[in-house]
Amino acid sequence: MKKNLHYNYMFLFYDVSEKRVQKVFKICKKYLSHYQNSVFRGEITPANFIKLRKELNAVINKEQDFVCFIRLTSDEVFAEETLGNKTNTTCEDLII
Repeated sequence: MKKNLHYNYMFLFYDVSEKRVQKVFKICKKYLSHYQNSVFRGEITPANFIKLRKELNAVINKEQDFVCFIRLTSDEVFAEETLGNKTNTTCEDLII
C-alpha cells in the first residue's frame, strides 16, 4: 500500500511588473526551488501552497501581473527531460 504524504510537486512561473518582481521572487524562494528566470519548482505541502498563494495575492496587481501554478499530485504522471546546459535555457525550453 502506497503511503500518501500529502505532498504535491509544483511548477510556478510568473510575469509581473518590474516594481514587484523582487518581492514575488523572494516569496517563491521561501517555498520552492528557483529553476530558471521566473520559474520555480519543487515539492510543496497543501498547507504551504495555501500560504504561498496568500502571500503572492497580497503582493501582485491582478490587473497587470500573471502567476501560474502547475501542480502534479501523483508520481505516476511526472517525468522530466531537459536538453542542453541548464544555465543557458529559456522558459521556452520548459516542456511539460
